[in-house]
Amino acid sequence: MANNILNFSLADFFYNDNPDVLGTPLDFEKWINHSDVRKSFSFFEQEILEAPRVSTRIRSKLDGKVRKVINLTSYNYLGLSTHPEVIAATKAALDKYGLGSSGAPLLSGTFDIHTEFARRLAEFKLKEDCILYSSGLGANVGAIQGIMRKGDYLILDEKCHKSLIDGGNLSGAKMLFFTHNDMKNLELMLEKAKGKRTLVVVEGVYSMDGDLPRLTEILELCEIYRAGSYIDEAHSTLIFGENGRGVAEHFGVEDRIGISFGTLSKSFGGVGGFVCSNKPLIRYLKGYSSPWNFSCAPSPAVIGGLMKALDVATRDSSLRDTLWANVNYMRNGLKGMGLNLGESESQVIPIIIGHSGEKLMGYAESMQKRGLFLQPVDFPAVPAYSRRFRISISSQLSRNEMDETLSIIEDVIIKGFR
Repeated sequence: MANNILNFSLADFFYNDNPDVLGTPLDFEKWINHSDVRKSFSFFEQEILEAPRVSTRIRSKLDGKVRKVINLTSYNYLGLSTHPEVIAATKAALDKYGLGSSGAPLLSGTFDIHTEFARRLAEFKLKEDCILYSSGLGANVGAIQGIMRKGDYLILDEKCHKSLIDGGNLSGAKMLFFTHNDMKNLELMLEKAKGKRTLVVVEGVYSMDGDLPRLTEILELCEIYRAGSYIDEAHSTLIFGENGRGVAEHFGVEDRIGISFGTLSKSFGGVGGFVCSNKPLIRYLKGYSSPWNFSCAPSPAVIGGLMKALDVATRDSSLRDTLWANVNYMRNGLKGMGLNLGESESQVIPIIIGHSGEKLMGYAESMQKRGLFLQPVDFPAVPAYSRRFRISISSQLSRNEMDETLSIIEDVIIKGFR
């Protein structure tokens, strides 16, 4: 390992060869404490000292300095986390209900505010009912674990979020993966599952690439093979569609989607997750979905803010319109530099660097010291040949902030200034 320590990654230490169950893999400490590896990890878990606005302050782990930065890492796409009406509604709910629910939903944690928000979300998503979870990850894990059983088939796009895979593992269902957006390969997987209870899972916006599913074609195959459909709209709810209902609305297929998942930590600006479907299935989940049954219900104070966030985001299209104007401006500026943006069709825009982890980390350090908070995404989160940065565009970005961002990216990545 001494001569090629940078050729290793977290993927190499998943299996633990240490006979002591409380110990780490035998070479892990040697690897993670190498100065180059420590420097790479210093980009992560950096402390943000203010709200997740576009302009914020961080305490850099690179050198310990506090920096004012342009924040392009936050999922606060519509700025709702700090919207004055959302903050006011959160404070009012805090005064009325206190900090936490102090109980699981089934027994003592369901407040009237939870019931009302679930009703509004179901109405918004054009579904019969909705179940709320304390986290987005918990909602995906809980829905899949609660619905699927041993002997069932769960077919996922290979780029689906790990929470969906974890749910599949817990359920005991047979999991099959189809090549990303490849309809021939999806059909091959559906043939393997023919005659079995089958659920096909895709995302509305793929979070590392920013592209969309070939949703109409996917649903056509689901209908031919009598498979259910599940769409993870974590990065697309409140952003896509005429009314902001997501990619299913964007493609005009909402009535053909069996289960619609959403998170409350991205465009909504809070925390939590939800699943919308037919009323009997939601009732069934409340009996068998462990992350709902055995977790404390979401904070009622946060729910108060989230209900107002839904109101603000849907009363007109102004926030979405501004977001898409910013997406187009940034994409055009980045394309003008000749950067590889992959197949992004959304507010998530990758800048694909390639194989070199050294370049990726060097660029990240230079940009952060120039005042741009743009996190590197390394293997195994993405393939080793497509290490990248991932830009999250916000409706709150000003033209000056976007121009400054483009100038820093051009200086560092294109011109090589340090």
